Amino acid sequence: MALTFFKRSPKAILQRSRDDYATKMRLKYAPYYHAMEAQKGTSIRLDGRDMIMLSSNDYLGLSFHPKVIETGQKAMSQWGTSPTGARPSNGSRLYHTDLEQKLADFLGREACHIHAAGYLSCLTSVAAFAQKGDVILADKNIHSCLWDGVRLSMATVERFSHNNPSDLRDIVETVDSRRGKMLVIEGVYSMEGHIARMPEIIGIGEEFGCFSVVDDAHGFGVLGRQGRGTVDHFGLNDQVDIICGSMSKSLASTGGFIAASREIIEYLRTNSKQTIFSAAVPPSQAAVASAALDVMQEEPEHHERLWRNTKRYTNILKSLGLDIWESETPAVPIVLGSREAVYRFWQALLEKGVFTVMSIAPAVPPGKDLIRTAVSALHTEDQIDQIGEAMTYAVKKL
Repeated sequence: MALTFFKRSPKAILQRSRDDYATKMRLKYAPYYHAMEAQKGTSIRLDGRDMIMLSSNDYLGLSFHPKVIETGQKAMSQWGTSPTGARPSNGSRLYHTDLEQKLADFLGREACHIHAAGYLSCLTSVAAFAQKGDVILADKNIHSCLWDGVRLSMATVERFSHNNPSDLRDIVETVDSRRGKMLVIEGVYSMEGHIARMPEIIGIGEEFGCFSVVDDAHGFGVLGRQGRGTVDHFGLNDQVDIICGSMSKSLASTGGFIAASREIIEYLRTNSKQTIFSAAVPPSQAAVASAALDVMQEEPEHHERLWRNTKRYTNILKSLGLDIWESETPAVPIVLGSREAVYRFWQALLEKGVFTVMSIAPAVPPGKDLIRTAVSALHTEDQIDQIGEAMTYAVKKL
């Protein structure tokens, strides 16, 4: 047997992974990565128990719509399971371009490009257009995907206070007028449930020559005519350069989209590494998104039921004295202020058969530790009654 004369150096990265405190706490308390054993609409089975799902982004409840399911199944039979390639090379199919044109028409845009993940679409909406020497003006509460786009762009970033036009103006007035400027906001902020103060914020952006990017993942399907989103809600389609978002929420699929002018989309297809080197959306998921978009326009009752459920649910929370961070949308946080309180509340809801998600600092600002909940059009009146009872029980556990 050969002798080893040299002692191996310790693997610092491996040791860091073993010692990570946050991972140890996650494994100890197990608040995340729960695998549901079954689901039908807003009813799930977890650890052998039937529960109500109260944290899904399936706002319109279309992931179980018969037409949506059937369309996805037919597409897989026709096209197979995957295009197995990137769009610039061998991965483009007719179902991609059909869906892109349908989304563009729906949003009042000339063109659209879809990606295999909403994270990719939103990230590249920033990274592909801003560059070193530019200045990005970003709401400090934007999603991680947008922050990753900011970092990849190598542009200078200036954060302004959340949803605060006055602070944005104070900052943008100090920026050299000759520099390229990008304004990055969300239409609906998913943790807070806030609707962007878009008329004032976009107005300032236009005044100072900012290229504007709006991530409307949580506004699409929820606000605007037939669910056209926050930009349509405020009538600002001619002032916003890019609308990006996810197809995994109201469109009941997976993937993401970027809608803009044709010249912007063609620039993206030439310059975005995330677009050039990513595998294309599979046929079933493109078909599902297309069918869901049809249902959004043909069956307004889903949108109406979503808002009826949202109003009833938020009234229950307010009657219990819970802080919902002034949420205006079906994304409803319950702010409890400490991770200990959040954990107790989350556990109490589980005991009563209601599944929610914990969000604690640094994912939210210090002192804003919360339970993230989301209302669906599929929640029944009986389920909302049960949710109300579970909330009452959890409040008593604080």
